[in-house]
Amino acid sequence: MEQKFVDRIGWFASLMAITMYVSYIDQIKLNLSGQKGSAVLPAVTVVNCISWIMYGYLKEKKDWPIIVCNLPGVVLGAVTFLTAIF
Repeated sequence: MEQKFVDRIGWFASLMAITMYVSYIDQIKLNLSGQKGSAVLPAVTVVNCISWIMYGYLKEKKDWPIIVCNLPGVVLGAVTFLTAIF
């Protein structure tokens, strides 16, 4: 398969991952309004995203789509987790 096409798939998948993490904003709003959600999924999301960021960063050739798409997961997962427990 042509590398340019594969790279585009990687960036598209990254965009979809970011969209998935942005969906945590709804849960954050609910948590802040008193309708607390589970803290398990956002906690696991943070660990998962940190692992993927480390993987992408530590590769010989940095894997920027993986790094970029998992950064919002760390931030939004952490905020969702914190608003769910406090």
